[in-house]
Amino acid sequence: MKKLSLILIAIVAITISSCKDNAKQTEPEVVTVDTTEAEVKTYEIAQTEAEFNDPKVEAIFDQYLQVEAALVNTDAAKTQAEAAKLELLLKEMNAEETTQNAVAAIAASEDIKVQRENFEPLSMGMEKMLQGTLKSGMLYKQYCPMAFNNKGAYWISSSRDILNPYFGDKMLKCGRVDAEIK
Repeated sequence: MKKLSLILIAIVAITISSCKDNAKQTEPEVVTVDTTEAEVKTYEIAQTEAEFNDPKVEAIFDQYLQVEAALVNTDAAKTQAEAAKLELLLKEMNAEETTQNAVAAIAASEDIKVQRENFEPLSMGMEKMLQGTLKSGMLYKQYCPMAFNNKGAYWISSSRDILNPYFGDKMLKCGRVDAEIK
């Protein structure tokens, strides 16, 4: 019983001494956090080397590439501005209604997700518009199998290099060349 009393007293003494406020523990720890923004890399879409039979179609495709580049760079404001320019060009050309509706939806939205969802029907409309319009050179129909929860989506590119407009730099190189447009 004497040993048990001594052990109990020792435990109480240790507990009391360890619970005392320590001057070093009351001072807050200073942590320095770097809040400067990381340098954002901007990706450039290659300008097309293809020659078109119709300069209006060429202007439309060049503007389409500007929309694509803004999506690759995940820049909703720039995507919106570039889509508004493309919308005007498509109206002048009397493009298909679904193509015009898709670009109008991109131009009207500030949400990159909504813009990307409408880029697919815009791309399919562009593909139809581009058929038979090339005088020389080549364009590339590219495909990302992971877009839209693995449903997949296409876009038209001026280069074989993959710069994915559906994911931007999250999955920049996700995709493949599915067809060549001559």
